[in-house]
Amino acid sequence: MTTTEPERTGPGAPRPAPGGRSAPGQGLTWSLRGRGPEDVPVLADPGPPLGRPDGPATGRGVRVCVVDSGVERDHPLIGPLAGSWVVVKDAESGEITVEPTTTGDTCGHGTACAGIVRRTAPECEIHSVRVLGERFSGTGDVLMAGLRWAVEQGFDVINLSLSTTRTRFAQELHSLADSAYFARTVIVASAHNTPVESFPWRFASVISVGSHQEDDPELHLYNPDPPVEFFGPGQNVTVPWLGGRTIRTTGNSFATPYVAGLCARVLSAHPRMTAFQLKNALYLSAANVRHAPRPSTAAGDIRDDSEN
Repeated sequence: MTTTEPERTGPGAPRPAPGGRSAPGQGLTWSLRGRGPEDVPVLADPGPPLGRPDGPATGRGVRVCVVDSGVERDHPLIGPLAGSWVVVKDAESGEITVEPTTTGDTCGHGTACAGIVRRTAPECEIHSVRVLGERFSGTGDVLMAGLRWAVEQGFDVINLSLSTTRTRFAQELHSLADSAYFARTVIVASAHNTPVESFPWRFASVISVGSHQEDDPELHLYNPDPPVEFFGPGQNVTVPWLGGRTIRTTGNSFATPYVAGLCARVLSAHPRMTAFQLKNALYLSAANVRHAPRPSTAAGDIRDDSEN
């Protein structure tokens, strides 16, 4: 038996996420009864042909959140942030909160990721949520809290160049990734650098990224043998680092923000695209995807291969 809760209105009622989208978990519809197509209209964006936007697409109007170690303030290759927060866990009570911060980056990793996003989508808004401490230290519950907060804010794209091997977080991460997907928040997640079981990149509701070794910094590839779906430039790449400087480094972490930036560029030109449309755009625009010609429907070109 199923029950229906009354819709809440007034103070305390759920608010739509930014951009007019429903908040995660809201607006569930299990079936259409007594309603037809005209009752559920959708204003759609067909998306770019072959996955690439028509004309210039710079990320303008797209909100990207980097969930990482923070971002160095006013790094010359990143510029000012639109917002910066930190996840804080009380040592005595264990309570976890998300608070505004001006502390910047603790180890450089988040600065590198934000710089790649900025380079790829120069006019997007970049927000930061710090879940890592010094020496890349962090815990699964703090990561979960930061990611959940970012999803609840309705960011368009979340860059997560992190994963956890703790299976006790897998179910909650899976549920959160699905909530983001249905709320049209795209989580772009880095695959682990070694062949171990980790999350959330293994979930189909996120865009998972590994790195390739090609010289072209504007090239991404589709993986015909998932769970990693896409490869971006992340080997021996130049990235921003602490102290306003740059370093050269390698890792799936640095391919991920490139793909996140591509998502921001596509969404800036086609803001109504859904998460699955965006993933398809990345597939169509991958350098190794060949587009077969459509079969001709001219008279005399149609063949019936069914058995006689």
